[in-house]
Amino acid sequence: MNELKNKVAVVTGAGGGIGRAVAAALGKEGMRVVLFGGNDNSKLMATASAVRKSGGEPLVFAGDLTDMNFISDTVPKVLKETGGIDVLINNAGKAFNAAFEDTPADVFDKLFAINVKVPYFLTQKLLPYLKKSDRAEIINVCSVVSHAGYPMQSAYVASKHALLGFTKSLAAELYEKNIRVHAICPGGVYTDMVKVARPDLSDDGMIKPEEIADIVMFFLKNRGNAVIDEICVHRVNKQPFLV
Repeated sequence: MNELKNKVAVVTGAGGGIGRAVAAALGKEGMRVVLFGGNDNSKLMATASAVRKSGGEPLVFAGDLTDMNFISDTVPKVLKETGGIDVLINNAGKAFNAAFEDTPADVFDKLFAINVKVPYFLTQKLLPYLKKSDRAEIINVCSVVSHAGYPMQSAYVASKHALLGFTKSLAAELYEKNIRVHAICPGGVYTDMVKVARPDLSDDGMIKPEEIADIVMFFLKNRGNAVIDEICVHRVNKQPFLV
């Protein structure tokens, strides 16, 4: 029995990379997948096509998630279309590669807006509806830099530390309400964002977005008393391993 069929999942940062791979994996289970991304509607429509081909039902909402008015205006539209929410994947993120002294305040604010404020307040807006689900789950896509400090990425590292801290606190707060909250902390996943954060890297031996999607599906398909709060995934000798 497919317990995920017809369940509703919201995916942010769905225009490509991890978001697109996750959305397609959700669609393969017959889920209804709400796609949030930036203002580039063409990227979201490409993801919608991937969801549809995999067997799911996509719903597209393009707009600036850092605009709290967009979130407030869009959530009721989502609920009108879906009737409820079961899964939230906070995947949208932004990276920046520069020396500490060369990181301007506006970039710092933008990183924290996308990497911390968006998942915090989108989760807050959707929480009343997640509480009504019989299998509610929230998955925050953090990063290996949620644990480690890398040079030339001070603002990005700080924002991902904040996201992981929020995830841990939320997991403890919502556990008794039958809502599971998880963090995924991948090392280098070869996406457009990594190309910005680490332009010195190539795709050789890096994690594929589809591998992160597999971890998301593991969480969703193994929802029981033996709960794993966090998965860190890296590569050794070009093979993924979990910590």
